[in-house]
Amino acid sequence: MICKGPTMGVEPEEKRLAAKILASCLIGGVLVGVSLYGLYSGGVLPPQNLLPLEGWKRRRKKPIRVYMDGCFDMMHYGHCNALRQARALGDQLVVGVVSDAEIIANKGPPVTPLNERLTMVNAVKWVDEVITEAPYAITEEFMKKLFDEYKIDYIIHGDDPCVLPDGTDAYAVAKKAGRYKQIKRTEGVSSTDIVGRMLLCVRERSVSDSHNHSSLQRQFSHGHSHKVEDGASASATRISHFLPTSRRIVQFSNGRGPGPNARIIYMDGAFDLFHAGHVEILRLARKLGDFLLVGIHTDQTVSATRGAHRPIMNLHERSLSVLACRYVDEVIIGAPWEISKDMITTFNISLVVHGTVAENNDFQKENSNPYAVPISMGIFQILDSPLDITTTTIIRRIVANHEAYQKRNEKKGESEKRYYEDKSYVSGD
Repeated sequence: MICKGPTMGVEPEEKRLAAKILASCLIGGVLVGVSLYGLYSGGVLPPQNLLPLEGWKRRRKKPIRVYMDGCFDMMHYGHCNALRQARALGDQLVVGVVSDAEIIANKGPPVTPLNERLTMVNAVKWVDEVITEAPYAITEEFMKKLFDEYKIDYIIHGDDPCVLPDGTDAYAVAKKAGRYKQIKRTEGVSSTDIVGRMLLCVRERSVSDSHNHSSLQRQFSHGHSHKVEDGASASATRISHFLPTSRRIVQFSNGRGPGPNARIIYMDGAFDLFHAGHVEILRLARKLGDFLLVGIHTDQTVSATRGAHRPIMNLHERSLSVLACRYVDEVIIGAPWEISKDMITTFNISLVVHGTVAENNDFQKENSNPYAVPISMGIFQILDSPLDITTTTIIRRIVANHEAYQKRNEKKGESEKRYYEDKSYVSGD
């Protein structure tokens, strides 16, 4: 007789128990699945909720929407950097563009009208949505509209003062509500500074050459060597406090190159006082291919071709303004005046374009046509410019209204003085 061990008689019972547990788990799982399906098919749960818990949480997270407003007059890289910083504080950036009437009431006449300022702001790569004709000051009523209608979480502004004519803080209401965040102002440039670069030259020319009916170019010549009667150098007009760094260029860059089979479009120019005319021609150029490469001419090249008064903005200032444009994929900082076969091959350029509205369109009549090579290769195209605006257009506006802009700058200084003297100032730090 064979004797069974102490476990041999129990083993079948354990197996039966394990089978029962397994069957219960399977039945339970099926019931849970059916229940979830019933909720989904009945419209209680949307299909995206049938995801792992972590994925469900991510989908349910509300995007942070931030708001920044401004005049954005004579928009420059400082404005663009402010918008970049604001966008980094949230997931979506809504920008309010102040109306012409509000600017006139609070600061003085704008250089660029609302339609041009809207074109500029809409073209900035970090902007998701634009509110037209926003008020200059954040009122209780407008702040409620931002929170309720536009679902804004935070209102953003730079650490420079924004004051009303009476010297009070335009963002006091937002700060009091605890929905205000502050970014660092970009040092070295402002619209006031840019206007000042040109107005200073106008004053100096009027002192040194008041009887000479000079051209617009002569009025804005910064004259590296000549002196005015009061002993001041007109070269002061061209002083820029901008210190370019590789980090800032990286911040503005898309950080990606063209694909292996991309159709690369090339457009070059000075792009001085970057304006709506530039934006619109770049928009058309980008539509012609997969990648828009923009060449920015050196200060020396611009001076040689457009006069000693140009450029108003230096090479790196102009490069950042163009880089901030959503239609531009990459820039060549200090592009050559003439486009060579080697350059076309190196950058794999498919088409070279040029607008019909430009400071100088006589290049095809000259012996040294900078576009001779792409023309001979059959890869050159003239584009109809949507707007009849050039850098000279902007300068003429300032010259025509220089007294108003001088008063505007003086008014701003007085308002800021009252702002700092106000003991009720609430810090946004």
